[in-house]
Amino acid sequence: MLDNTTQVRVRYAETDQMGVVYHANYVVWMEVGRVEAMRAAGLNYAAMEEEGVRVAVVGVEVEYRAPARYDDVVNVRARGVEVLSRKMRIEYEVTRASDGTLLATG
Repeated sequence: MLDNTTQVRVRYAETDQMGVVYHANYVVWMEVGRVEAMRAAGLNYAAMEEEGVRVAVVGVEVEYRAPARYDDVVNVRARGVEVLSRKMRIEYEVTRASDGTLLATG
């Protein structure tokens, strides 16, 4: 089962004029977390595609709890909670590394 945490530092380009992360960037970070979790489990997207296996995201839900800000380091935990023959469901937790504040779930 997948369960991995990846760190991401908030870049200036990911924020608005007040230094707060734009909401769509959390989904990008979740993708980073998923790819790194799969890599840690010995799975590689490129190798899977060479073998004819395609992975499509069919739904995304994000609940925002607190803002991330420019230069924060965030932990993105990706955890596989359901793996079936044709479907995989992954849950995400994004927390601020410095204080553990839960920023978003997905």
